[in-house]
Amino acid sequence: MVLLIPMAIFYILKWKKETAVTNYSHDFKGSDWRTWKSRLKHLPFFVQVIGLIFLIIAMTRPQSSISWNEQEIEGIDIVLSLDLSTSMLARDFKPNRFESAKKIALEFAGGRVNDRLGLVVYAGESFTQSPITSDISVVKNVLNELELGWLQDGTAIGDGLATAVKRLKDSQAESKVVILLTDGENNTGKISPSTAAELAKTFGIRVYTIAVGTTGNAEVPYSRDMFSGNIIYKKMPVKIDEETLIKIADITNGQYYRATDEYSLREIYKQIDLLEKSKISSTEFQEKTELFHHWLLLGMLLIALAYASRLTVFKLLN
Repeated sequence: MVLLIPMAIFYILKWKKETAVTNYSHDFKGSDWRTWKSRLKHLPFFVQVIGLIFLIIAMTRPQSSISWNEQEIEGIDIVLSLDLSTSMLARDFKPNRFESAKKIALEFAGGRVNDRLGLVVYAGESFTQSPITSDISVVKNVLNELELGWLQDGTAIGDGLATAVKRLKDSQAESKVVILLTDGENNTGKISPSTAAELAKTFGIRVYTIAVGTTGNAEVPYSRDMFSGNIIYKKMPVKIDEETLIKIADITNGQYYRATDEYSLREIYKQIDLLEKSKISSTEFQEKTELFHHWLLLGMLLIALAYASRLTVFKLLN
C-alpha cells in the first residue's frame, strides 16, 4: 500500500503540469474546456489504483473459514426406585415423606437433559411405572400421578431393586445407575436386598441408596377411623435398616445417604447429580476456502480497463 503514495504524488505533479498547458491552450482558443472528458480524465488513474489495491489484497492470500463442532454425548441410564409403602405418609417431612420425595424426584428428573430415565415403585410388591426413556416429560408425568395405596403394603426393598436392575441390565449406556429410596426395613418380597445388590453388580449397575426419615420419633400412620375413614397417626420410633442400605451401596460401588428432612433430601439428589454428570466430548472441524483468485481477477481486470480507456476513449478525445 505504501508504494501507492509515490505513484499518487507523481500523478498529481504530472496533472498540474498538463493542466497549466491545457488552460493556456483553451484560453487562447477562447472555447469552454470543461467538457465531460475533462471531468472524467482522472477516472482511469483511480480505476488503476483500485486494481492495484485488489492485487495487493490477492497477495495476502485471503481465505474464508468455516468451523463447526461435533459433540458426542455419553448419557447415563438412571432408574428411580421409590418406596410407596404406607409409612411414607409419616409427617416428619412436610407435608409427608411421600410428597417430599416425589417433589424432589421431579426436580432431579427435570435436570437430566442428556440422560434416559425410568421409574420403578415398590411396597409389598414392585412394579415398573415407566420404562427407561429419553423423553423426560413422560417420567415427570408419571411421577406427578403417583399415589399411595394401590400396591400391597409392605417394604420389599430387594424386589424394588431387582425390578430396577431388570430395566437396566440390557442398557448399552456406559454408566447405569439406580437411585433407591426407602423409609423402612425390608420385611417382605421374593428377593433379598443382598441378592438384588449382587445382581446389580453383575450388570455393572451402581446403586445409590437413600433412607428418608428423621432420627427419633415421627408421626406415622397407625390405623383408620372406622367411621370417617381418615388415617390416625401415632408417634412411633423411626426404624430404618441402614445396615442393609449401606451394604447395597458398598456391593455396587455406590453410596448411602440419610435424609432427615426435605432440605437434606434435596442436597442428596444434588450430590448424586454432580457424581453422575453426562460426559460430553467435542471435536472441532475447520474448512478454509482460498479467495485470492477473486481479488487477482478483479485487480487485473480493472488495470486492463484503465489502460484500455487511456488508449481509446481518452486518447481519441485529445
